[in-house]
Amino acid sequence: MAITVETLDKLERRITLSLAADVLKNEVDARLKKLARTTKADGFRPGKVPMNVVAQRYGYSVQYEVINDQLGEAFAKAAQEAQLRVAGQPRIAEKEGEPVDGKLQFDATFEVYPEVSIGDLAAVEIERVNAEVNDAAIDRTIEILRKQRRTFAQRPAAEGAADGDRVTIDFEGKIDGVPFDGGKAEGFQFLVGEGQMLEAFEKAVRGMKTGESKTFPLAFPEDYHGKDVAGKEADFLVTVKKVEGQNLPEMNEDFIKSLGLAEGTVDALRADVKRNLEREVKFRVAARNKAAAMEALLKLVDFDLPQSLVAAEGDRLLEGARADLKARGIPDADKAPIPAEMFKPQAERRVRLGLTVAELVKANNLQAKPEQLQNHIQELAQSYEQPAQVVAWYMSDRQRMAEVEAVVIEANVADFVLSKAKVTEKTLGFEELMGQQGA
Repeated sequence: MAITVETLDKLERRITLSLAADVLKNEVDARLKKLARTTKADGFRPGKVPMNVVAQRYGYSVQYEVINDQLGEAFAKAAQEAQLRVAGQPRIAEKEGEPVDGKLQFDATFEVYPEVSIGDLAAVEIERVNAEVNDAAIDRTIEILRKQRRTFAQRPAAEGAADGDRVTIDFEGKIDGVPFDGGKAEGFQFLVGEGQMLEAFEKAVRGMKTGESKTFPLAFPEDYHGKDVAGKEADFLVTVKKVEGQNLPEMNEDFIKSLGLAEGTVDALRADVKRNLEREVKFRVAARNKAAAMEALLKLVDFDLPQSLVAAEGDRLLEGARADLKARGIPDADKAPIPAEMFKPQAERRVRLGLTVAELVKANNLQAKPEQLQNHIQELAQSYEQPAQVVAWYMSDRQRMAEVEAVVIEANVADFVLSKAKVTEKTLGFEELMGQQGA
């Protein structure tokens, strides 16, 4: 029997599903009889409860279950016969109007996937970046490693705080003579000259000696994270309790071996740092170029989106936001009043990109190959102390492997787009690249 598909909107469709009443009744009776074998009721032995009692207790739920099962099968069969690519879950309701003898009828309303047509990739222009690890980058990284292992010793009282020193202070800020939340602390520590505090605050503390106090004005930036004080000017009273100078470890064999290197030479350290930086640079360059390719791809498509998929993606983003708040220790993060609408633009972009990528993968055989998955996992594992365990960790879990597969497919798509587009090359400095995050 031909399936009649009614078009309601751009992607919205409706079909009518019919279930035979006698078939439903027979299935309900069969399930109730099966249930009766194990049903327990006061005054009856197990398996001896009368059918009318079983039906009274479980009839409604069993009927609901049977109808749902039958509707699911009927919808799947109808969609297959009509060659429909259904997006999301259908909404099913009893059909309005006069009933049909011996039939229960339902309307199934649903969305279908759009036809995705991708424009001419050769017409788009993409900037592809590259970067190299130079000696200056290696030097800066080694300096960071030394700072991570530095110690501090109290300076003589006559010496003022300088860049690199750790100071312990008490402070209190007031706006128009009134204290504000977060504007007071005792025994607070920070490193001078390392951007942990606002520049005006650091400038005021720089040069102060142990025991000294100072009052100074501080203008909070307009985009300051504390909205209550953003754009306002405060007066701060600061008292320095302690000034400690830093002692960096010497670049000797003991220090180098403490970093996990068996060969405690400077050359071995520089070679290890270079390898790690080159790995990080490779990932960041790939992320940057992938983002550029995906952005170019989005400019070549224009199609309607299944709103059920957009809503589902918005829900995932919302749950991710709540999980992030919870991880930051925000109380009652799961109840935070986050409007779902704020995620809609991002959800629409993700769904559009996902459908576009899927079409490109199918049309050009860009699926992830086993050797690509293995190589990607091996690369990820190299930054850990025990790579073999990391490889096993990925290989042992389907979800983790699915995530790896998604990354590899995106890389294949990015490479394909870049191979077809008009590409201009740009070399980034190491610091410029490391300050950027690929989308």
